[in-house]
Formats: sequence, C-alpha cells, structure tokens
Amino acid sequence: MTIAPSKIGIDISKAWLDIFDATTGRASRIANAPVEIEAFLASLPEVSCLAFEATGPHDTALRQALSKPSLRSARLNPARVREYARYKGFLAKTDAIDARILAMMACEVEFGLDQVYDTGREALAALHRRRDQLVDQRAAERTRIADAPDQRERESLKRHMAFLDGEIATIEAEIEALLEQPAFAAKVAILRSLKGVGPVTATTLLALLPELGTLSHKAIAALAGLAPFNCDSGKFRGQRHIRGGRARVRRALYMAALNAIRAIPRFKDQYTAIAARSGVRKVGVVAVARKLLVTLNAMLREGKPFAA
Repeated sequence: MTIAPSKIGIDISKAWLDIFDATTGRASRIANAPVEIEAFLASLPEVSCLAFEATGPHDTALRQALSKPSLRSARLNPARVREYARYKGFLAKTDAIDARILAMMACEVEFGLDQVYDTGREALAALHRRRDQLVDQRAAERTRIADAPDQRERESLKRHMAFLDGEIATIEAEIEALLEQPAFAAKVAILRSLKGVGPVTATTLLALLPELGTLSHKAIAALAGLAPFNCDSGKFRGQRHIRGGRARVRRALYMAALNAIRAIPRFKDQYTAIAARSGVRKVGVVAVARKLLVTLNAMLREGKPFAA
C-alpha cells in the first residue's frame, strides 16, 4: 500500500518557524533553533514533503536538519510564493498565512526538489558572498577618494582601501584552498579549460549555481536568467527579453562572455552575427553568455574539458 505524503508548509523568520500541515489542518510554531527543529522533524510521518521559502541565512538550521531520506523538501523563490498567494486571493500577509500558502503549494504545484545541504558548497558560497561585499566596499571608497577635497579624508580612504585589499586577498586565498579540495578540483579544471572562464566566474558558478551539469540547456539558461522569453499576443510578435534568474551568476557569465569573444573564434563569430542582425552589441554579448553557460553545463555533465 502506498502512503500519501504529508504536505507541510514552513514560514521561516529569524526567531521561529511557523508550520502548517495541509493533511491535518494543524498550525504550530517552534523556535528557529537546531534542537527544536530536529525534534519537530522526528515527529513527522515517515513520508513527508516540506515546502519553505529561501530566506538567506535564516533557513540554514532547517536545511542542515533535513537529512532523513523520507523527508523531501523544496526551497522556493519568495517571489513565486507571493504570486501564488495573490492568485489564490490572499491579500493579507502574516507568518501563519505564509505557512498555509506554502502547504497549499506543496499540494498543488509541481516543483523540483531541493538539493541536499552541502557543507562544502555552503562554505564556498559564504566566502564568495563576503568577497563580493568587500569588493563593493572598495569600489565605493575608490569613488569617494576621487572627489575627496580634504587631504586627511583622502588619507583615511587610502588606509581603509589598503585594509580592504588585505581582507580580499585573505578571502581569495581561502577560496583557492577550498577549490583545491577533491569535491571541487575536478569541476574547476573542467570550467577553467574554457578560455574566458576565470577564477571568479568558476567560483561563482560552483557556489551559486550547484545545478550546473544536472539540468537541460533550457532549464539552466532560465535558472541563470539568460533564457529569452516570448512576448506574443494574437498577431503581435514582441521582442524576446531575458528576465528573472540569479543576477550574480548572470553578471559573472556576462564578463566571461566578453573574454570568450576575444579568445575563441566560435564565440566571436556568434557575437558578430547577432550584434549585426539586432543592431545592439549587448544583445550579442548576452547571446554568447547563454551559449557559454550551455557549453559549461554540457562539459560538467559529460565530465570533459572544452574542445576548441
């Protein structure tokens, strides 16, 4: 006999988790702490499916605890959850309502199941995030120093920039050491075999796009926000535009595409043809970025380096 899975929605905040079980109609709240979460998961039926929103660091304890094979989980885009709530007529927003909506989504909406919590990848993502923060701070200070009228202000800015340089170097050394571990070394070698993919792009893809090498070319392009979507109605045929996706991944691929256009004739020819046809150079670069991502996806899936 097949047991129907229990559908559970979990709304996550910094202090607690609001839970709604669509099977029993029961709502509850527990503290967002490892001990309470593990006790809650242990009390669930043998077969359960949990849906929750991606909430940055606040969902870490829950994701770490979701290790039982019978507990299937899905980490959903908050924007998608909000659109579903509006479709269902939920205009009010509270933690309890959000938990109920997530439980409804678990029952009605088909979605891919989230990957198992990977300690190594999470550490890489944290280091990558911290490097981005420091680089942004350094860029802001560099902008300020150009307009600083006072000598003492400029000296302060220089000292802070020197400090940021040291911190960035430290973080980059930690990232490099992490990428030398067996879990990443082979993937890094495959990604870096394509000219144009530097250390930052490779780190960004491994940290923020763990699905790379496991999805179809259309799915991976949509996930990175590089898939052109139609805008047609009746006889009207609108322009195709990219939308959504993971902005940081898309930005890294855009910069890699600029390098690939200079280094690889195949990508240069594609860029030239599309830029000439569209009349917009940026359209050509975005097209190359999408082709670059599709190529890297195939390379990782097959475990083969780039063949020029």
